[in-house]
Amino acid sequence: MAAARPVRWGAFRSLATAIRTATRPGTAGFGARMTSLPRLVRATVRGEYAGTTRGRLFMLVAAVLYVVSPVDLVPELFLPFLGLGDDAMVIGWIAASVINETESFLSWERERDRTVQGHVVT
Repeated sequence: MAAARPVRWGAFRSLATAIRTATRPGTAGFGARMTSLPRLVRATVRGEYAGTTRGRLFMLVAAVLYVVSPVDLVPELFLPFLGLGDDAMVIGWIAASVINETESFLSWERERDRTVQGHVVT
């Protein structure tokens, strides 16, 4: 039980940092972040964007499925605090990951758009 406390605090700290990052002046809003997700997935799968991996995207999808899965209702019925606690930690991880991934991806897109494409002739 004592080992779970640092993990919980780490999850809360990570979420707090991600929220601070997302709410800084000049950063993308919620809508821009959500609309960038399909582009992020497409660029990652095509190998254009190296800021994240297919495995990390798979883990995010698996975490969302875990939270919305009806199989996860069993712990909430028998152990409500533990069942809701694990969901809260997973949701916090999802939120922090999406904020951090979209922040990096949108920054990468801005830099990519500023780069002049072409060939260098020596």
